[in-house]
Amino acid sequence: MGNFALLLALCMLSSLCLSIHCDSDAASSCANTESNSEQTSSSSCGCSATSRNANGQSKHHYSESAQEGLPNDDNVLESPYPRTNQMVRLEGGRFIMGTDEPEIPVDGEAPSRPVDLDPFFMDVYEVSNAEFELFVNDTGYTTEAEMFGDSFVLEMMISEEIKKDINSAVSGAPWWLPVKGADWRHPFGPDTNITELMDHPVVHTSWNDAMAYCKWAGRTLPTEAQWEYASRGGLKNRLFPWGNKLLPKDEHRMNIWQGTFPVNNTGDDGYVASCPVTSYSPNKFGLYNMIGNAWEWTGDWWTVRHEKDLKKNPTGPVSGKDKVKKGGSYMCHKSYCYRYRNAARSQNTPDSSASNLGFRCGKDAK
Repeated sequence: MGNFALLLALCMLSSLCLSIHCDSDAASSCANTESNSEQTSSSSCGCSATSRNANGQSKHHYSESAQEGLPNDDNVLESPYPRTNQMVRLEGGRFIMGTDEPEIPVDGEAPSRPVDLDPFFMDVYEVSNAEFELFVNDTGYTTEAEMFGDSFVLEMMISEEIKKDINSAVSGAPWWLPVKGADWRHPFGPDTNITELMDHPVVHTSWNDAMAYCKWAGRTLPTEAQWEYASRGGLKNRLFPWGNKLLPKDEHRMNIWQGTFPVNNTGDDGYVASCPVTSYSPNKFGLYNMIGNAWEWTGDWWTVRHEKDLKKNPTGPVSGKDKVKKGGSYMCHKSYCYRYRNAARSQNTPDSSASNLGFRCGKDAK
């Protein structure tokens, strides 16, 4: 799919159809599910199609104010579930970010460039439902998906009963359906729950939600550079956190899609949706599921233009419309979304949410 210079359309359907973000790299619009929509290419797979509006601004003003006055120590709270809020200190230093062999050039994966980082801490695991529940119980926080009343869910995970009332989808990515009542407690719709998913990554969390949690926990979202340094695990010029082989010794190392997307996930890696945040082997830094499982927000605003000069602790542009997310998810397949790589990246507006979008926290070392 070539680049687009203009918005194709704005969503003009019922309130169930969320506004869809379009940009110069990939344009999407809402369309009736009965209409014919083109399949997206590998460079436009719908990864950024779950944005809520075209200008990147939230329709509400509760997100920023909800972050103020929250406690900053979640370690004193008791949970009926094993805690997975541990962090690891990473010493930083110089590493090569990006790649000179981009798989999806329009995403701004290139060029490779030197970056110097100060020491920082990184969550060992993605933030789980159990950890997020502690935050919500302690603060009464309401996520943006709950405030908006809907969020995007993968079509094959939605019950037939719920699908009966849905008459819209994302043009070019029809596997994404806006579902009323979908949120972090109801990941696949209002008739689902997280009772058996407490150790899975929390999803349907916007960037604003993630920042609220991080502030409460005395942490923050990692920069894109910190995230990529952590994912690479000290390895140079490698596709994945463990090397270049998808299946080293025929072993699955991440939770992605096997089979034919989006109609059949064989679950050869053990899962057809998310997996526990403790699954698979960690990378050399001791970090789990940096690739696959759930997309992870970073602190950076989105840009596809990068200088090759050495940067010290880069934090991205000072402003923008979209935030960078990294790592890919259980929905990623090489045939349409080869973004489960260290250098891969995508974006969404800060108030976006979906059933494969979560986060982990970072923290500068003092």
